[in-house]
Amino acid sequence: MVEKYKFISNSLSMIVNRLVQSIATFVLTAAIARNLGAEAIGQYLLAYSYYFIFVGIASQGLKILFTRELAREPQKTSVYLMSGTWLQLIFSLVSYGGLVIVVFLLPYSSKTSTLCYIMGLTIIPFALSNVTEAIFQAKEKMHLIAIATVPVYVLRLIIMIWAMQLKYGIEYLGVILFCSETLILVIEWILIRQFVKIEWQIDKDFVWNTIKAARTFFAIEAIAVVSNRIEILILSLLGNEFLVGLFGAIIQLLQPFSIIANSITIAMFPRLSKLVDQGREKQQQMTESFIEVLLTMGLPLFLGLLFFGKDLLTFIYGSSFAQGSLALSISAISLILLPFTRTLCSLLVANHFEIVNLREVVITTILGSLGGVALVSQHELVGAAIMALLMTILAFSQYVYFTYTLLFPLNLWRVIRRPIIISTLMVLVFLILKKITLDFLFTLIIATSFYILFVIFLTIHTLGGIHIVKEKIVKIKMKF
Repeated sequence: MVEKYKFISNSLSMIVNRLVQSIATFVLTAAIARNLGAEAIGQYLLAYSYYFIFVGIASQGLKILFTRELAREPQKTSVYLMSGTWLQLIFSLVSYGGLVIVVFLLPYSSKTSTLCYIMGLTIIPFALSNVTEAIFQAKEKMHLIAIATVPVYVLRLIIMIWAMQLKYGIEYLGVILFCSETLILVIEWILIRQFVKIEWQIDKDFVWNTIKAARTFFAIEAIAVVSNRIEILILSLLGNEFLVGLFGAIIQLLQPFSIIANSITIAMFPRLSKLVDQGREKQQQMTESFIEVLLTMGLPLFLGLLFFGKDLLTFIYGSSFAQGSLALSISAISLILLPFTRTLCSLLVANHFEIVNLREVVITTILGSLGGVALVSQHELVGAAIMALLMTILAFSQYVYFTYTLLFPLNLWRVIRRPIIISTLMVLVFLILKKITLDFLFTLIIATSFYILFVIFLTIHTLGGIHIVKEKIVKIKMKF
């Protein structure tokens, strides 16, 4: 029971962390749109994309490897902290150098290039904090990540909005981002010293063995982060910063769900790694449960964007962004597939099938990029949305195929039954709201309220009724 509540606590901590980050990014994007315009959003998101790509190359491979290995060998935490941090510093410096070279060689304006250079510096503190966060995750102390990051995210948003109100340029937002990530790194080191003994020496054998062990993870993450931002990069080269701004606004509307999905799978990963030795039946049960949970959120959200996507774009960013409604509807289809891809990706890595993930990102990125160049050159914004959807379908197909062939088949009816019930009820709500003329904010509140009520009702019904739920709550209270 303690393990179960620890998992819930960790999941909630990661969701809060990612959700606050998502909301902060969401509000910031809207603030830039209203204060500086779509072109400024395009410049900021393009610079952020290069930062995201190169920090992913520098750090995500090590983070996944450290989390998996420390979940099994917690006695090596001190070695991972110091030697891993040193190794991460080298990789982050090399990665920043790569960012500077790439941006310098591409035909961007001097203002856009300068913003990329400034924001790219954030690679260093962010990459170093990934080592401490891997330790927090492996030890299932994810609440410490939330403690270190959530207040800083809020403070960063306030300062950025204040800077825009004072008419500071877009490059100052890059400076604020760098300072905030440095502050997070300092806080996490203060927290980690409470339960990890610092050994001020570098284990050369560990460093060398880690480089060899992480090669596959680095390759996976390097291609994956490029794949995640390839639409923006192609739009920036074949289009302009204005189109990047429109597409970035669409991506931001889908980002909250993606962050929740990532948070849940991150919290799930250490436990899933431990279940590998306990048989595939337990892994299957856990995998199907998490796909179901994510699909319960993703499917109704997709339907809601089909009904009210244009209104949402206008409400948040302004009337000039309404032209992105078709692209938003196309991109939103991915919300149905992401629950499968996120969960099955973690499942395969936990079972040491990371080569499958490498194969998937290579195939998806190559085919998606080739198709994307043709689509974006012909259809611009809509082409980028179709490209993103095709890449999601490619990833989904491969993950499902390899899960079936290497591990076990999924019980699809069990996975989709409850999400379909809730989504059907939500369609009725959407149809009624569409016929009623209400302020969009009230429409959003009503739809969200009905969704929460439907989820609560179905959960109580699944658990056996209100009386059974009350009995379980009483038993839990008695144990504490």
